[in-house]
Amino acid sequence: MTGQKVRWGILGPGGIAGTFAADLPLVAGAELAAVGSRNLASAEAFAERFGFARAHGSYADLAADDGVDAIYVATPHAFHLDAAMLCVEAGKAVLVEKPITVDLASATTLIEAARARGVFLMEAMWMRCNPAIRKIADLVAGGAIGDVSALHADFGLQGPFEATHRLRDPRLGGGALLDLGVYPIHLAHLILGSPVSAQAWAHLTPERVDENTGVLMGYQAGAVAALTCSINGASRNAASITGTAGRIDLPVGFFVPRSFVLNRPDRAPETFEFPFEGSGYQFEAAEVQRCLLAGELESPLVPQATTLEVMALLDALRDQIGVAYQLTD
Repeated sequence: MTGQKVRWGILGPGGIAGTFAADLPLVAGAELAAVGSRNLASAEAFAERFGFARAHGSYADLAADDGVDAIYVATPHAFHLDAAMLCVEAGKAVLVEKPITVDLASATTLIEAARARGVFLMEAMWMRCNPAIRKIADLVAGGAIGDVSALHADFGLQGPFEATHRLRDPRLGGGALLDLGVYPIHLAHLILGSPVSAQAWAHLTPERVDENTGVLMGYQAGAVAALTCSINGASRNAASITGTAGRIDLPVGFFVPRSFVLNRPDRAPETFEFPFEGSGYQFEAAEVQRCLLAGELESPLVPQATTLEVMALLDALRDQIGVAYQLTD
């Protein structure tokens, strides 16, 4: 790092990488340093479009770039482990798009490697870095709605998706659970922690990935979380957190909220507004930079222990619904 600047690299210049790159200029001290792709022309086109200084025709070349401090891994999640490991082994700080990998074993391998090398590593669960979500967590922890009794959240895309689409491809870790369900599950984990019981049901595609999934989780204190995700219908994509003394309602797009409503008995509903520019990816980038400049190897907003706990839960849920991946190299 140079002074208060962090030099960013992008690994895998796809759609999500473009959204992240467009938000990076909103982060003070973020320098757009380099892009890496398996295709040099793709890297060059991305670099020119978003204003990155250099383009590399391989992931390894990006990882070896001495002018890069932190790398955002934006490949499909079936390829996260190998790509992120390249960066870790090169001593680069790494922000890995969610889910961090496809299962607990590979997530553990990656996190242990980062810890052994003394390298910063964070799962890009941008929802947890969102200012509205952080305020909600503070309100709940402070007792604003009493003891939490129920959490409801859903995330569904309209579809239909062709059989060749990554969301239906078991070789790419397809299905609703890992791509979309990870958001309701992370929200439940943020508010309630790890469940003592988790039950799932899903309807599978002909390729044997889940297209419509429901999850019911129970907690030691008596709370329940009812969550759904799908790739065959656009649900409301909203959430609510109910407590013994009130309720918090998150709007459509609960995973990137700019507002929420606090409802309490005998009081007028209270709306909290958090307007911001861009798409909301700047907050996770800013958190990475804060950690790096403070010398922290993981973020308290997305702790590695949380990443592992959620991945263990996803593994258990996939076992229940009968989804197993046949990953490509």
